[in-house]
Amino acid sequence: MDILAEGKRVFDYELEAVRKTRDALDGTFIQIIQLITECSGKVIVTGMGKSGHIAAKIAATFASLGTSSFYLHPGEAMHGDLGMVSRKDIVIAISYSGESDEIIAIIPNIKLIGAVLIGITGNRDSTLAKASDFLQVLPEFQEACYLGLAPTSSTSAVLSYGDALAVVASGLYGFKDTDFGKYHPAGALGKKLILKVDDIMVKDEDNAMVMAGSMLKDAIVELSKKGLGLVSVVDEYQRLQGVITDGDLRRQLEKGVNVYDLRVDEIMTKNPVSISSKRLAVDALKLMRDKNISGMPVLDFEKVIGCVRLQAVIHAGIIG
Repeated sequence: MDILAEGKRVFDYELEAVRKTRDALDGTFIQIIQLITECSGKVIVTGMGKSGHIAAKIAATFASLGTSSFYLHPGEAMHGDLGMVSRKDIVIAISYSGESDEIIAIIPNIKLIGAVLIGITGNRDSTLAKASDFLQVLPEFQEACYLGLAPTSSTSAVLSYGDALAVVASGLYGFKDTDFGKYHPAGALGKKLILKVDDIMVKDEDNAMVMAGSMLKDAIVELSKKGLGLVSVVDEYQRLQGVITDGDLRRQLEKGVNVYDLRVDEIMTKNPVSISSKRLAVDALKLMRDKNISGMPVLDFEKVIGCVRLQAVIHAGIIG
C-alpha cells in the first residue's frame, strides 16, 4: 500500500462529498434555516453511532453561536430523556441510511410531543425521510473507507451541513464577537472579547497615588507599600497630573541627588499614558506593549480610579 497516496485518497473522497453537498443546497436549506431562527424553543440534534458524534458537535456549534441547542442520545431518549423535548422544539435527526433503529424508535414519541422533526439522510425512501416534517436528502457519494462501510464521507458532509446551518443562523441573529465572548468566558478568545480594564485593575486602597506638590519621599513610601511599580500624581480633584515609576526613582538615585529634597512635580512624567476603565483589557495590553511600559493609570473620565499592570493582563489569560 502506498500510505501517502491512500491518505490523500481519503481526503479526496471526503472533499468530494462536501462539495456535492454544498452544490445540492436548495430551498430546503432556506426553509430549515427559517425554522431554526424562528424557533421559540430549542434545537435538539440526535443521531446514533458516528452520526451521534457529529450531532453532538453540531449542537455544540449551534449553542456557541447563539442558538439554544443540545444533543439528545436516542438510546437515552427511550429511557426518559425525551422529557427534554417540548412541542416548541425542533429535532434534527441524522441518519445517513435513514433506518437507524434507535432513531426510528423515538420518532413516534417526537410526533406525540409535537416537536418539528427535520431529517438529514442519504435515503429519500427511508423511514426517517417519510416521517420527517422537513427533509434534507444528501447527494450520493462514496464513503472514504476502502470497504465502503465506515461512515467517513457521509459524516464529513453532515458536519459541514450542520456548520452551515449554525453559522448562517448566527449571521441572521446579528451575532457579534461580544456575544461569542459571553458564551466562551473561559477561553482566551472569550476573555479578549469581554474582559475589561475595570475587571483586572488595582483600585481603591490598593492603588498608589500622591497629591501634586507632595515630597518625593511620600511617593517612595507609596511605591514601596503598594508594589505596583508606579504611583499616580493627582490634583485635589483626583485628576491625573503625572506618574512616577520605579525607573524614575532609580535614575534620580543614580544621579546622586538627595531625593528627600525633591517634590514629585520635579521628576514626574507629565501627560503619561493612561487608559479608560471601560476599555477592553486586550487594548491595555497592546497599549503597554506599544509604549514599552509595564503599567499605567486607569481613568474614569479625568479621575484616576486605579492602575493596570502588564503582568495582571497576562495573568488573566490575555496574551495578545
